Parts: sequence; C-alpha cells; structure tokens
Amino acid sequence: MSQEDKKNDWQIFTGKKETSDVSRLANFPPPPWRDFEQEKNNRGATYQPNDEQIRLVNAALYLRRPLLITGNPGVGKSSLAYAVAEALDLGTVFRWSITTRSTLTEGLYRYDAIGRMQEAQLNPDTAKTIKKYLTLGPLGSALAQTSNNRPRVLLIDEIDKSDIDLPNDLLNIFEEGEFDIPELARITDPDTHNIKLFQSEESAVIHKGKLRCKQFPFVIMTSNGERDFPAPFLRRCLRLEINPPTADELRDIVQAHLSEHFKDKPDWQGEMNDLVKTFIARRDKRDLLANDQLLNAVYLIVHSEAINKDELIDALLRSLGHADA
Repeated sequence: MSQEDKKNDWQIFTGKKETSDVSRLANFPPPPWRDFEQEKNNRGATYQPNDEQIRLVNAALYLRRPLLITGNPGVGKSSLAYAVAEALDLGTVFRWSITTRSTLTEGLYRYDAIGRMQEAQLNPDTAKTIKKYLTLGPLGSALAQTSNNRPRVLLIDEIDKSDIDLPNDLLNIFEEGEFDIPELARITDPDTHNIKLFQSEESAVIHKGKLRCKQFPFVIMTSNGERDFPAPFLRRCLRLEINPPTADELRDIVQAHLSEHFKDKPDWQGEMNDLVKTFIARRDKRDLLANDQLLNAVYLIVHSEAINKDELIDALLRSLGHADA
C-alpha cells in the first residue's frame, strides 16, 4: 500500500462513488458522548468537578439559591447540572434553553389555546377538559413536588441571551417559590388538576390554579459572559466562574470519557498527551477552544490511521473566537 493509500485508508467518503463504503462506519463506534442509545441521565457521570465547584454546589443546595455559572463556551457549565443530578440521584434535569424570545410564562407552563379551540369545534365534550391542553414548562416542572421529597434539578442555559427583562421576571419566582396558572384559577369545579410535567410522564397537582414548591429545586443558570445582570438578580444568586482547565485537568477529563473505550489500546495516552499539549499551546495564543474539541480530536486521532494527522488536528481544533473559524 502506498503512502497516499495509507493516508486515506481511514476515510469512508473519498469523493468517488466506487471507493466510498459507508458500511465501514458500523465497525467504528460513536464517541461515548454521541451514542444516542445510552441513557441521557448518564451525561454527568464523567464530569470532573474541582474543589471550588463542589463548595458552591453545596452552598447552593443548603441555601436554596440558584447558582449562576459564567465561563467560556465548552468549559463544562451545563454539564455540572447533570453531574449533580447523577451524583445525588435527583432524576431528570429539566433544561430550559434561553433565546431572545424566551418569556417567564414559557418557562412556567404552556397552554395550547389554539388546539383547544380546534378540538372544541370537532368534539365539544372532550375540549372541556382544560388540563389536556396545559403542560408545565421546565421551570414550573422543577418547582413541582417530587414523590420522594428530593429537590429537582433545573438548568437555565445561556441566560445571558435572554430579553433584558427575563432575569428580573425570575426574581419573584426565586423568592416566593410559587406561581399561578390563570387558566386553572378560573375553574372552581373541580379546583384540583393533575398537569403533566415538561417532557415527562409525571404530573403535578395544581390546587386552585397555584403551584407552590415544597423543595426548592437545585438551579444552575449558565452565562457566557455576554452581558451584565442587575444587582437585585445577582443578590439572589450564588456565583461561580469556571476557568479553562489546566493540562492535568484536561487529561483527567479525557481519561474519564475515554479510558474505558480505549482499554484495548495501551499506547493511546501518548497520543492524548501530545494533543493536550497542542490544545494548551493554541489556547495560550488566545485561541478560544472548548473541551469537547479536545475530546473529539483524541477520539478520532487515536482511531484513525491517517499518516498526516496535523491537517486533521487543525480542522478539529479551530478557534471558536474568530469569524473565519
């Protein structure tokens, strides 16, 4: 086999139909973090928290206060919520991904008024049951009581992308731990309803249109530092900044994700150490890089048989901080 053939031997797509064979993909297992047959609840199992993160998580749990986490994209802000849920057996993480259009009501509950109106025209008797058209949102679901009296976990992801009013709108919910559903409050017979939780088969009991939490959820809000927040909002949060991991921390992260996967490749750690050094060197040049870029690079470089791996590394470790990247 020529040098050029060896260089391209790992490639499935070659640009030519007669030499491309997608069936080879079946012999190349997906990275653990891209294996969709695995349980989503295992997402936090490989997270490596440091001492400061452990202290702030415990403080937030004891004080029943939200934890506002800032840091560069890809340093593990969101993953900490899953790690806490995994370690404390707190069940599903309710994730609320914030955009500029997100509203407090969307986080609390969703009412399908149009669906109810359409069904009323087709089947008037069925449409009278309003709970069929109500679902709690991620924030409302996190406030709902659990059967085991443990707190739920809520991840409010990238809150710095929100409309300017949303952080202030959250203040009353964080302080009072309750909210009203006007569509239910207007119904007096019956005055108790079971409403489904967000993306779940569980339901919460709503009495007289009000949901009040008994165990304040463990709340993590993430921010990429793209905006400042008002002082009243910050006063009600504990704050944690996650810095880019050191070389030793990066090696621990990669080991946690891939050591079991590469147990039959005893020399894989040499490739890992070289890639960690490359990653650190590029980051020191003020390149913005995410931890999962390193994981992708280690996984693919160790698996592939490409001779000229520099081109592949360049493609996988491109800076996130430049428009042309």
